[in-house]
Amino acid sequence: MTIELEHGYVKRIVPEWKPMTGSEKKPELYLYNSLTRHKELFKPVTGNQVKFYICGPTVYDSTHLGHARTFLSLDIVRRVLTNYFNYDVLFVMNMTDIDDKIIKSFLTFWEGSMPQINAARQNYLFDHYVAKTCKNFNQIAKDLSSALILFKEQYEAETEMDKKQMLDKMIVKTNEVVKSVEKELQAKKGATSDDHIGLLLNSARDILSEWLDANLGKTVSDHAIFDKLAKKYENEFHHDMSSLYVLPPHVLTRVSEYVPEIVAYVERIIKHGYAYKTSDGSIYFDTVSFESNPKHFYAKLVPEAYGDTENAHKHLKESEGELSMGTDRLQEKKNPSDFALWKSSKEGEPFWDSPWGKGRPGWHIECSAMNSAVLGEKLDIHGGGYDLKFPHHDNEIALCEAYLDNENWVNYFLHAGTLKIAGLKMSKSLKNFITIRQALETYTARQLRILFLMHTWSEILDYSDQAMEQALQFEKFCNEFFLTVKNYLRRAQSQCSDEASSYQKFEAEELQRLEKFLSIKQEIHAALCDSVDTRTVIEKLREMVKMGNEYIRDKEKQNVIPNCNFLRNLAEYVTSILKVFGTIPESSQIGFPTETSESIDNKEELVMPYFNALAEFREAIRNLAIEAKNNNILAECDRLRDEILPELGVRLEDRKNQTCVKLVDRETLRREQEQKKAFEAAKQAEKLHLQKEREEKEAAKEAAKRIPPEEIFRQPNEAEKYLKFDEKGIPTHTADGEEISKKQRKKLEAAWEKQQKLYEQTMKNGYAGMNGHSKQNGTMNGH
Repeated sequence: MTIELEHGYVKRIVPEWKPMTGSEKKPELYLYNSLTRHKELFKPVTGNQVKFYICGPTVYDSTHLGHARTFLSLDIVRRVLTNYFNYDVLFVMNMTDIDDKIIKSFLTFWEGSMPQINAARQNYLFDHYVAKTCKNFNQIAKDLSSALILFKEQYEAETEMDKKQMLDKMIVKTNEVVKSVEKELQAKKGATSDDHIGLLLNSARDILSEWLDANLGKTVSDHAIFDKLAKKYENEFHHDMSSLYVLPPHVLTRVSEYVPEIVAYVERIIKHGYAYKTSDGSIYFDTVSFESNPKHFYAKLVPEAYGDTENAHKHLKESEGELSMGTDRLQEKKNPSDFALWKSSKEGEPFWDSPWGKGRPGWHIECSAMNSAVLGEKLDIHGGGYDLKFPHHDNEIALCEAYLDNENWVNYFLHAGTLKIAGLKMSKSLKNFITIRQALETYTARQLRILFLMHTWSEILDYSDQAMEQALQFEKFCNEFFLTVKNYLRRAQSQCSDEASSYQKFEAEELQRLEKFLSIKQEIHAALCDSVDTRTVIEKLREMVKMGNEYIRDKEKQNVIPNCNFLRNLAEYVTSILKVFGTIPESSQIGFPTETSESIDNKEELVMPYFNALAEFREAIRNLAIEAKNNNILAECDRLRDEILPELGVRLEDRKNQTCVKLVDRETLRREQEQKKAFEAAKQAEKLHLQKEREEKEAAKEAAKRIPPEEIFRQPNEAEKYLKFDEKGIPTHTADGEEISKKQRKKLEAAWEKQQKLYEQTMKNGYAGMNGHSKQNGTMNGH
């Protein structure tokens, strides 16, 4: 410190500031990037703003757990970026409402699933057919015969064995129904009913739909027919996502609404020399021309798939769509890897006008044009399912780079891991195909979200009863902690005369646990920085809650009220992290809400003082009953706790120093009571079973004592071991005819003598008992 003299006064100068520094490097956010297959430091292109695009669903069928794996997992990533790292995220998602699967079903198989017709054109034709012929049984039977002929031709032409087997099952099933109806009609002498017609139409729906489409598909031209199906499943998708607490996108794009932008996008790619036109008016992307440019590289995500001849047909169908397979259009492709940007539409297919004629967008160009229209030329994050890597996302990258004519368009590609059901791929044929709505019939959205949090977003997720049980246990583990803490906080608040008295001193025990609490928080932060590692975060939250429970138990053993400020810190932090993950609504300060009502906090504030008063009254009465040893009053106290209050959504826990009051939803408490009764019943049954076993063993032991020694080696379990016996009944030869050795003879004689003593003692005791009984009877008779 320097000192200066100024006008006779001493002037003191502020010393140089020397900040303390830590030895550890501050964690920074890294994300697993599919473009590099490594975790990369996350840096947005523009300041704190993150442009995040995700491939939405093709809306032609119900959403299933495979969809949930993608959209729920990336919702968690989005929430962490926004609510934890405080990025300004603009989240955009598309809806693919123009697709071959929407126009016509092709009896495609998803992981070996049974085929099912569910496409706009076939639905429309079948509904009209039913309306027209629903009363004409003979006409339906005639048409079904023609439909079966066509279907059998498809069966014969099919080369994929799995699909061939499924087609065969459909034919066999339909024939069985036909024979069954014919047999019933013969019994009723040809009289038909609505039941017969309905049975035949339902069983033959898929086969008739294929036949109708082959004959009348070209006549369907109304766009509203295709739009109706897409709208139906889009609404179902939004409902299912909302049910899972998945946040809605800031911007939603539908392909049908962006056709002009897609046409302009294709025009620019043609201008840059990366696309060409075929004779029917289709436009194809030229992968070889693109790859030949030094600044471009085709298939950045899965380069090993480029030129993969083994899976070429599969990739071709994914790129072109089934309606293009087998057409002359494919013959005009310059290169096998080229893919359609614009497809000319045939009769019976929806179309839009373009410079090249009537047609519709190809699959890959849709996302490229829409995200560029909304998000511009630079994208921070692109997300989607793991199965979209190739060809869809690789083609999307190529198209965006071709459109911009640069070598980089997106910085980070995030792909959610795949989903398995009990270790197997989800499949209708394996009967493990689960829609989101089916899953929500068994588990809550919060429980499903916890399961997803227990698996890092980029890993394989295995959905099974065992995995869900772990999620349920974590939910209950946290919930019980939250309820216990809230009980202590309410009690502390009611006992404090002012705000200042509610703060307790942190003693050595609290300070030690506070240090551990801060350490776990740092570990959670590091895990979130490590590509949003929610698996580790859940483990650390469990560790934190366990520490809180141990602290409460230690204080209860000491008959001391826990430091409520410390408990509040723990509970509010755990709650805040679960809020970030979307498992707890923002309105909840501590823990899970007990109802879906928005006014739950007000309800708790309203009713808990009354339940606290009741609990205190019960506790006082119970203590008096214990002192007086009045079991009747104790039984009534238990009935209030076990039967009456649970019906009101209240759980009482008799702790050492006070009664803990917990507000829980009634269904949870009812399940707990049922489980408790089942446990007690099982416990009682086990007790009776063990008692019976003991009695049977004792009876067998007593019966064994009554066996004469000469008979013990002739018992069923012993006799088969021996062939010959001496006059005492002691074995002389084994079952195979060998003479008993001297050593064996000594053991057998010892056993014989032991049995003789037991037998004589038993008989003596029995005779004495009988004799005494006789004397007693004689005395009575004489009296």
